[in-house]
Amino acid sequence: MGKVVAGITTSVDGYITGPDDGPGFGLGLGGERLHWWVFGGPWSYDSPERGEPVGADRAWLEENLGANGAVVAGRGTYEAAGHWGEKNPWDIPCFVVTHRPEEQPPGDDFIFVGGLPEAIERAKTAAGDKQAHVMGGAQIIRQALSAGLVDELTLIIAPVVLGAGKRLFDGFAEPLELEHRGARQSQFATFIDYLVKRN
Repeated sequence: MGKVVAGITTSVDGYITGPDDGPGFGLGLGGERLHWWVFGGPWSYDSPERGEPVGADRAWLEENLGANGAVVAGRGTYEAAGHWGEKNPWDIPCFVVTHRPEEQPPGDDFIFVGGLPEAIERAKTAAGDKQAHVMGGAQIIRQALSAGLVDELTLIIAPVVLGAGKRLFDGFAEPLELEHRGARQSQFATFIDYLVKRN
């Protein structure tokens, strides 16, 4: 069975969204800057078209998307992304952690699961020898780290200070020992990979 990785983009001051994130504003007000690396530069929620990642950004994205065998997302992320237009954008199993699994939409694009440990276990099984990727939001990543369910953590730091929004480690009060595995940098992001050490 493959490893479990968590990865998310934050601002320099630790926010994963700007304020007022939700449908239509998945990264919050001003939060588009967090994902300039994903779209090759500036974009906005109103942009009819978005660019493509380039250089180190493209390399990191292709490497990690290719390594993923399943994805775990929180219900808040699913809702803020507008259900990804009711279509799984990854073409691999996507498990959505929710308190209301009975609300799973028709079809098999998204699999609603009532708890994080079950979602990760099912994602690992579905991924086989590939990795299961915990994509967020912040609460899901905090819970997975706290429960010792994550093998590797990648923080993608965008060169922006948002000043408000949702913080990745807000309320996380446990010590967590990480081993630095590597870093790469582009104009729009710094990618830092960590091994999560077990006590």
